[in-house]
Amino acid sequence: MSTQPSLTLQRRINAAPARVFRAWTEAAQLMKWMHPGDAEVTRADLDARVDGRYLIRYLKTDGRELEVSGQYLEVVPDAKLVFTWAWRSSPEQESLVTVLLRPDGNGTLLTLTHEQFVDEETRDHHQLGWGDGLDSLERYFA
Repeated sequence: MSTQPSLTLQRRINAAPARVFRAWTEAAQLMKWMHPGDAEVTRADLDARVDGRYLIRYLKTDGRELEVSGQYLEVVPDAKLVFTWAWRSSPEQESLVTVLLRPDGNGTLLTLTHEQFVDEETRDHHQLGWGDGLDSLERYFA
C-alpha cells in the first residue's frame, strides 16, 4: 500500500489562538491575509462548523480565477480546524487540511498539515502556496 504525499508547515503567530482562529473562520479577515503567490482572495464564504462548507475564490495577476471549496469535519474553537480541500478544476482530487493552534507565550504556534495529495507535484505546489499564505498570516499579525 503506497502512502499519499503530505506536507506539514509551522509558524509562530504574534497573536493569541482565539485571534488566529478568527482569522481562519471569519471571511473578512481571511480575505485580508490569505494570499498565496500572486493571488488575491475575491470571495470567501465560510460556515466554520462541523459539516459546514466553505468556498474561496482567488484572482491571479494573469487574470486566471481559481476556486477551492470543502467541508469542515472538525471545529474546536481557538484550537483546531479540519476540512476537506478540492479545487473546482479537479474536484476528484479531494485532500485534507488540519490546522492546529497551540498557545505559545503571548502568541500561537500554528501547525498546518495538508495530506492525501494525488502526487508529489500537487503537494509541492500546495507547499509553496501554503508557505506564502502563512507568511502573509504572520505579517497580518505583525
